[in-house]
Amino acid sequence: MKSEEYVRFLTEQFVRYMETPRDQRKKVRQEQKANRPPLRNLLFGQIPDAIEDYTVKIRKRIKK
Repeated sequence: MKSEEYVRFLTEQFVRYMETPRDQRKKVRQEQKANRPPLRNLLFGQIPDAIEDYTVKIRKRIKK
C-alpha cells in the first residue's frame, strides 16, 4: 500500500467518524465495552474459570 493510499484511507475513516453523531459513537463504545471479556480472562485465559469451577465442586462436596 502506497503512502498516498494510506493517507486517503485514514482521512476517509476520520471523516466517517466525525460525521456520525456523538451520541451514536458513545453508544457504540458502550456496546463494545459491554461485549468485552473480563480482564482476568484476557490476562490468564481459561485458568481462572477452571479454578473457580474446581473450588465450587470442592465446596459442594464439603457441604454434603
